[in-house]
Amino acid sequence: MPVEEFVAGWISGAAGLILGHPLDTVKVRLQTQNVYRGIVDCVIKTYQRESVLGFFKGMSFPICSVAVVNSVLFGTYSNSLLLLSSTSHQDRKAQPPNYGHIFVAGSIAGFVQAYCLAPFDLIKVRLQNQTEPRARPGVAPSHYRGPLHCARTILREEGPRGLFRGAWALVLRDTPSLGLYFLTYEGLSWWLTSDGSATMLVAGGFAGIISWVVATPLDVVKARMQMDGLKQQEYRGLLDCMVLWDPSERKFLLLVLSGSPSCNANHHDPRGKRGSNLESMLKGSAWETGRHQ
Repeated sequence: MPVEEFVAGWISGAAGLILGHPLDTVKVRLQTQNVYRGIVDCVIKTYQRESVLGFFKGMSFPICSVAVVNSVLFGTYSNSLLLLSSTSHQDRKAQPPNYGHIFVAGSIAGFVQAYCLAPFDLIKVRLQNQTEPRARPGVAPSHYRGPLHCARTILREEGPRGLFRGAWALVLRDTPSLGLYFLTYEGLSWWLTSDGSATMLVAGGFAGIISWVVATPLDVVKARMQMDGLKQQEYRGLLDCMVLWDPSERKFLLLVLSGSPSCNANHHDPRGKRGSNLESMLKGSAWETGRHQ
């Protein structure tokens, strides 16, 4: 990859992160904490307690790593597609897209990216979930003082494996969702025929929507597993996190369409109080889903 493309990818990725990080912080807090009634309530409480800076917690590591992560993602996708199709990028542009090759190449890229991203994403989520205001006299300090202190603390308290907590959920999230992303993007780009920024914007926008609809349930599981272990380990693994259910919250079994918490890693509820009855779990689920959107 030429240096110019690397720098351009870093600048564009950093700009996107700065614009999107406040909403990402709200999303992560809704997924992992049970103190908010919805999006607006989370925004108001975050601003009142932490000021505007609270929405940008955990942003430094993603900004530093976005160029590397994007290079891995698009480099793996391009090379995988080259191996699968045995044609160059210019030759592929002149032919109808092979959607099977595109999906497989995108899925491979998502799988590889997930393991490169896992430690950075874990640190980001831990920092985003710190709701303490900025340090001042008389206020208890945050558990983590910054990204490097967060990494050192995780290594000391949870070991090297702690940095990859929730990595399998991240892999299962990114593998199919990025396959769908590239599939939708390439398909719409070919269908819209005209080149230009408008085509790229429309194709990228729809691709992002479709991929996140698929990714959201496992994104919830990932965030809760990443927070698990901060105080005590509550989940035995990925499936355990997916099926644990708090009767007081009455949420969907698989956390589908969830922005609201059900197996909260910060909320201790003795395992003995949790039910596993599917019929009980589905009672009122439609009402709860509508109430929390």
